[in-house]
Amino acid sequence: MTLSRKPMEPSTGHQVDYDIHGIVGVRLLNATAGDITAVTNQLGRPHGPLNRDPDIVISFKEELSTPSMKYLGLNSAGFTDDGFYVLSSSRANAKARIPFEKIGGQCELLCESGLRSVPWLFAIINLTFLSKGYVPLHASAFVYNGVGILVTGWTKGGKTEALLSFANHGAYYVGDEWVILSSDGEKMFGMSVPICLWEWQFEHIPSLLPKIGIEKKALFKSIHFLEFVQRTFGQGRLKNHFPFTILTEALPAFRQQLNIRVSPENIFGNRLRNVATIDKLFLAMSHSESSISVEPCNPMEIAQRMTSSNEYEQMPFLEYYKAFKFAFPGLENELLERIDALQHSLLCRALEGKDAYKVLHPYPVSLEALFNRMKPFCQKKPENSMQKSADAIRA
Repeated sequence: MTLSRKPMEPSTGHQVDYDIHGIVGVRLLNATAGDITAVTNQLGRPHGPLNRDPDIVISFKEELSTPSMKYLGLNSAGFTDDGFYVLSSSRANAKARIPFEKIGGQCELLCESGLRSVPWLFAIINLTFLSKGYVPLHASAFVYNGVGILVTGWTKGGKTEALLSFANHGAYYVGDEWVILSSDGEKMFGMSVPICLWEWQFEHIPSLLPKIGIEKKALFKSIHFLEFVQRTFGQGRLKNHFPFTILTEALPAFRQQLNIRVSPENIFGNRLRNVATIDKLFLAMSHSESSISVEPCNPMEIAQRMTSSNEYEQMPFLEYYKAFKFAFPGLENELLERIDALQHSLLCRALEGKDAYKVLHPYPVSLEALFNRMKPFCQKKPENSMQKSADAIRA
């Protein structure tokens, strides 16, 4: 099936370029000030102008007309003869035309102006890196005493906790959430995207914690009040009565709001680096014990585990790709069809021979205790010692 997309109208608004490490270029066309702010909140500050053609063009229109839309799911996605549309993003309504068949190469997204964020932009950028031989990894990265440290693991495994623990001791920020690795494993790249801080972490970084707004403070107090009501009155005979049954079911979702998102600059100040060498590799996992342990680990074990982690993190985006294939039978994206094998191959190449360790810790974890346990393993080794360590792990 062939898509019959209408040609783009000439741009009459701002053009803004984002040059991400000289590898992936993003261009906004016809963007309002609000659109630029929304994308900047996702990607960091604009760079440019690009001295090459952009990989990803995001064109904005005040309103997208989509007659004869066929819906997929409950206001989740839809399609017309012109293309496939994402209709929700970050729990909010959205409207953006995304050419899934072109992702990884040069592609153009068409968005309705005024969106809180461009749907799946970060995923599309990560896939563009992947198509160029760079592998995105669900990880945090920082530099401590000149040593580049990469901490990876399953979601909620302790990556950001490690980042914050070293931030308390003067580390430089490289990246959080997603870090891009060169295929030779020599470099890691990050972006200044917001860091998610959970309320329980606040007490561990008092000197680094930015000012919390009045609205957020009020939200936190309201959630804690509801927790108090549920603990006090929602027990015993009352727990099966309305409204306590509703409150008990709703509290987990409310607790997910006990966080703030802050820019790396607000925590690290000018201690920011966009690129660093990968000198130390840590796999972080929480466990049921109260102790924190650090032990050597085969980097290929980490590559195997993180292939599965990446696949898990990419599942929501790939669900939309399946919906796209339902909408347009016969069309597919070669990169997305072979993504698992490709990123596994690139991860193995990038992490091979790394000085690697496994960190097990309780959750929540004392950030100071985590720092003290990891610090001895974050020193640069002489070249001959590094070779002996790598040979021992292989053996």
